[in-house]
Amino acid sequence: MPRFFIDTEDGDTTLRDDEGEDYVDLAEARLAAIASLPGMADEKLPDGEHRVFKVTVRDEASEIVYVATLTFHGDWKGRGAAGERE
Repeated sequence: MPRFFIDTEDGDTTLRDDEGEDYVDLAEARLAAIASLPGMADEKLPDGEHRVFKVTVRDEASEIVYVATLTFHGDWKGRGAAGERE
């Protein structure tokens, strides 16, 4: 089985996967990377009005083979500006 490495970035911290994990193929590694994004967001939100979460999949040669991002962006509108309560 090929080994893939999934690195993560949450806007504050970048974690490089130095151990990797064996997956059947790149498609399975891709699914594992995508599945990690909601958990990353759950840990950091709500914290500000903009944050980008990113996962990068590298192969055994350390070549980047897949990248996925999840972006949160919030804007106050009208009476809700700056978080004011009615």
